Amino acid sequence: MNPTPHPNTWHSMSFDAVIEQLRTSPKGLSSTEVAQRIKNYGPNKITQRKGPGALGLFFSQFMDPLIYILLASSVIAVLMGKTTDAAVIFGVIFINAIIGFVQEFQANNAIRNLLQLVPEYTTVVREGLQKHIESEDLVPGDYVLLQAGDRISADIRLTFAKSLSCNESILTGESLPSEKSTAAVEVNAVVADRKSMVFSGTFVTEGTAEGVVVATGKKTEIGQISELMQSTGEVKSPLTKSIEKIGKTITLAILIVGLLVFIIGLFRHYTLVESMLSAITLAVAAIPEGLPAVITISAAIGIIRLAKRKAVMRHLSSVETLGSTTVICSDKTGTLTRNEMTVQIIWDGENRYTVTGLGTEVQGRTLLESTATEAKEEDIGELMRAGALCNDATLHVAEDGTWKMVGDPTELALIFASRKFGINESSIREEWPRLDVKPFDSVTKRMITLHQSPGDEKVIYLKGAPETVIPLLQKTDAIHPEKIKKEALDLAASGLRILAFAVKRLAPDDRINSLESRMLEDFTFLGLMAMKDPPREEVKTAIKKCHDAGIVVKMITGDHPATALAIAKELALSKNELVVTGQELQQMDDAALQETVKTTDIYARVSPEDKLRLVKALQANGEIVAMTGDGVNDAPALKRADIGISMGVSGTAVAREASDMILVNDNFESIEAAVEEGRHVFDNLLKGIVFILPTSIGLGLVTLFAVSFFPTVEGVLIRPMLPVQVLWVNLITAVALTLPLALEAMEPDVMNRPPRDQQKPFLSAVLALRMIIVALVMAGGTVGLFLWEYNIELEKGIDATKALAEAQTMAVTAMVFFQIFYLLNCRSLKYNVGAIGYFSNPFIYLGIFVVLLAQLFFVYAPIMNRWFSSLPLNLEAWSFSAAVAASILVIVGIEKWITSKLE
Repeated sequence: MNPTPHPNTWHSMSFDAVIEQLRTSPKGLSSTEVAQRIKNYGPNKITQRKGPGALGLFFSQFMDPLIYILLASSVIAVLMGKTTDAAVIFGVIFINAIIGFVQEFQANNAIRNLLQLVPEYTTVVREGLQKHIESEDLVPGDYVLLQAGDRISADIRLTFAKSLSCNESILTGESLPSEKSTAAVEVNAVVADRKSMVFSGTFVTEGTAEGVVVATGKKTEIGQISELMQSTGEVKSPLTKSIEKIGKTITLAILIVGLLVFIIGLFRHYTLVESMLSAITLAVAAIPEGLPAVITISAAIGIIRLAKRKAVMRHLSSVETLGSTTVICSDKTGTLTRNEMTVQIIWDGENRYTVTGLGTEVQGRTLLESTATEAKEEDIGELMRAGALCNDATLHVAEDGTWKMVGDPTELALIFASRKFGINESSIREEWPRLDVKPFDSVTKRMITLHQSPGDEKVIYLKGAPETVIPLLQKTDAIHPEKIKKEALDLAASGLRILAFAVKRLAPDDRINSLESRMLEDFTFLGLMAMKDPPREEVKTAIKKCHDAGIVVKMITGDHPATALAIAKELALSKNELVVTGQELQQMDDAALQETVKTTDIYARVSPEDKLRLVKALQANGEIVAMTGDGVNDAPALKRADIGISMGVSGTAVAREASDMILVNDNFESIEAAVEEGRHVFDNLLKGIVFILPTSIGLGLVTLFAVSFFPTVEGVLIRPMLPVQVLWVNLITAVALTLPLALEAMEPDVMNRPPRDQQKPFLSAVLALRMIIVALVMAGGTVGLFLWEYNIELEKGIDATKALAEAQTMAVTAMVFFQIFYLLNCRSLKYNVGAIGYFSNPFIYLGIFVVLLAQLFFVYAPIMNRWFSSLPLNLEAWSFSAAVAASILVIVGIEKWITSKLE
């Protein structure tokens, strides 16, 4: 019988109870028991649920109502011998399917990267012997040995720990190593506070330990994150939802009108084939085949521009979502801050000193705060020396010119502070050789070193938390303990981490070369060093720009509430000082959480589940949520958010794969630039849609008018355009004329307006009315010109077939001109052409040139005349076509003027 694990409660049990529950001991498990447990629990690895294969993913791209109609139309066209029509329609569908398939296939790589977090080997005790086994073979109950540098391969309840610290930033988001002990903690403690546990995927930074494996594979904290990722559905982007809604509306309209055309054809005594051909012509004309291409191209151009601004998009639709974002949920460590501990303030018992230069910068100064003058050796020289000597971190320049840093982030901060003061730790350690050390201990919270000074004097340096250093100071110390405590509290209130330093000089005749307990008293206070992981310098400005654009920024971190609040205040992130912890979140139901997120912008000590709930609560309130993060713990929320933003430098592979956007430089400022670009993309995409929809509707109306009112002459159905001619218009204008709109310059007010309201229609009433007017003018002008030309040619005595072909060629040319002139109107949906600059976008004229060149080929090339039943036109016909089409410029210009007056 296998022991029954108690998930998420092991940290609250005594290690004796854990050993008893798992029926194990420090001698480990027997081979028989291991085999049985592997059989019952499975291997220690994270598996991905089997989803649709590559072929299934590809065919899923065809599951769309508009695609169904196009596919049906192409099949019917083939049966009727219209192979050219069918080939063109299917070509558009196939290209769109390939683009969608590539996007989804890449997204499925996220969970596979979790496997990289599990190391290959682990040291265990089995049957009383130490063994080096593959981590995949670990089972609950295994007794594991850990030392500094080990990456942990399962969730382990500690039974022994000596000076143990672990880097858990991928789980908790905290930049500082977490100190561990064997003492049980509260049952409802969050992951960051479970000091009696170490977790799979994290690693040991200091000390040694032993413990019992309590969870493997998907039962570990990382495994549960994997399960969350696999069970968390991705939210469709606002653009996708809007396009789907438009697509369903168009589909329904086409089905209804197509059926109407078929019935009208039969009622007017068309043959069954003619009636069906008319319905197919309408479908081909009215369906905006170029719409997928327009969306793809506009987003792709946005992606190229974003890449230049240090942001890489993984999904095309996410570009527009950026422009609709209403809330950015940001991790603190490494995103808002530099993820580099930095000494900022030094206190010598009387005066404060400010240390300039952030993070891994050695070009800084130590200035007396009251006078801004350089600190002197006689003031804090020994304090800075203590920081360099009572320290195990090392620093040197690598071959590529970057700093090679080894050690705890706190100790590295002391090294950089010493360098700024002019002390090189390598040199001074040679001058002051270490004789003995008592390493930092999580219980005593202090480190002590014994050194031989250049003058052959024995000196002891002490560093640690102020509350552990003060009791060791000599009673006659000039600085009163209460004064030290008050200063430490004042600094801590600013979100700073405080270390106290003290010194003790041994008597000249004291020949002792090792530290003893009797020596740990009567120290002289040297001072305090206050440090923190500082905010990025540019983040405050970026947050202000987000606020100006109507975007709320929320901090969601695994760090301590006081630290989170201090950073938030420094960045002016929130209008209030409300902070909610993960523990408090877990006690709220969904309704209470939805109310909380409306007023609270700072969340601390949160778990992956908490982050996911916060994102869902915001979305339930109608917010469009962007979530930033860099750790494994961020991955489920990144996937669930409307847009997940990961860090390219410090981010884990899992976070990057789960996200929609990657910041190449880990700079929060790039998010503001990305939002700006997202809004730019949306504006241009809207211009493209407002351009392409009425042109498609106009083409459909031409077919509807013909079937409803045009006669059949000598057995020939009179149509302003043949189906293949309708396809020609769609093909040459959909990309050549719409693509330049994606290159339009940014509107001047793009970041001075609120995010787009998702409750409002994608197309405003004004734009919808404009499109109806444009479609009617295009259809009416084209049909009228066709009838005028056809009747004139008949009156001249020209053969009816030739007259029809010439009139159809003229109608196609007029429709092309209509789209060219309407394109000029679409360069801005608000202003007239002159207001935005006639030559501010030269690509517009390149697109027009390409279309006119293609139309010349359509009109005059013999091969095109055969394929498309077109005929050459004279200059007068070209002039009439252009003159009629130019009316659209005047009509839309007047509509814009009236709209601007009514606003």
